[in-house]
Amino acid sequence: MTERPHVPWTEVEYFLGKGQATTFPLSPRSVHPQVSYVVGHGGRDIALHVELDRRHRPPRSSLPTIRIDQIADRGMRLARISTTQVTLMRDFHDLLTAVADRIVTHGRTLDQAFEETVRAWSALLSRPRGLSTQKRLGLMGELATMHCIAGKQGWQTAVEAWTGPEAEEHDFGLPGYDLEVKTTASERRRHTIHGIGQLDPAPERPLWFVSVQLTRGGANGRTLSECVRAVRAAVGEHAPASLNHLERQLAASGWAEDSSDDERWTPRSDPILLDSSALPRLDASALSDFAWERITDVQYTIDITGLQPTLEPPSVLTDFRLP
Repeated sequence: MTERPHVPWTEVEYFLGKGQATTFPLSPRSVHPQVSYVVGHGGRDIALHVELDRRHRPPRSSLPTIRIDQIADRGMRLARISTTQVTLMRDFHDLLTAVADRIVTHGRTLDQAFEETVRAWSALLSRPRGLSTQKRLGLMGELATMHCIAGKQGWQTAVEAWTGPEAEEHDFGLPGYDLEVKTTASERRRHTIHGIGQLDPAPERPLWFVSVQLTRGGANGRTLSECVRAVRAAVGEHAPASLNHLERQLAASGWAEDSSDDERWTPRSDPILLDSSALPRLDASALSDFAWERITDVQYTIDITGLQPTLEPPSVLTDFRLP
């Protein structure tokens, strides 16, 4: 079968109708990464296979309808991008084609190609008119944390450290440790955890959990729009080269200029920092292989009200306030 940069849907549909598995190479055999479009066994699904080198892991998907796994085939480590919704297969074909085109034609990495495609499609088709209250609170908590980091390590470091909108494992990656920031407006410190591994530290990198409490601030409070404008102004003045990165992260967070924004918030209390080992959390090691194969999504709530902050936490969150 000849190599090609694009697979017409009519050909894919033919193999799906026949219930026959097949593979369409999309990149020349001499070029890496190898990219292939695959119709699965029995013609039940479609997927994009992208070669991984030994240093890279598959990107994480924040979308419930898209799954990215690591597989092995013909001696290669591969990322397999598939959908959990067979009824969306025709539309998913177009998304896979866009990701493959960015990799094969434009030389983007898998992470870049997937992120850019999802961001573009989300902006075009499914951007909400406004963030939910909880997502707005979460973004305010992360901007406040960025503001604190900038006070200690500068705005360039603070912006580059903000990885949460990229669906990375944790919200901030700083030299020597990571931060996971959770924000609540309740009187108790209850926080929702997304996924088994969200509270797991990366190898040889301590993870600190930041619990932020906000309350409605009335005339003295800050809106999310005001926080965004303040951070933009500070980055523009002190680290202008990081401004484009900040804008991309804001867009990935769901922020839009035309969002309704009339809620004012202020800190209810000082944030609490806890080492990840001091947190109540689900342990992945307690799950059997069968459970790992069958459980596709985990979300749970922890209540850390009354827990004492861990001694000698990082000093980046002194002078915590909304920007």
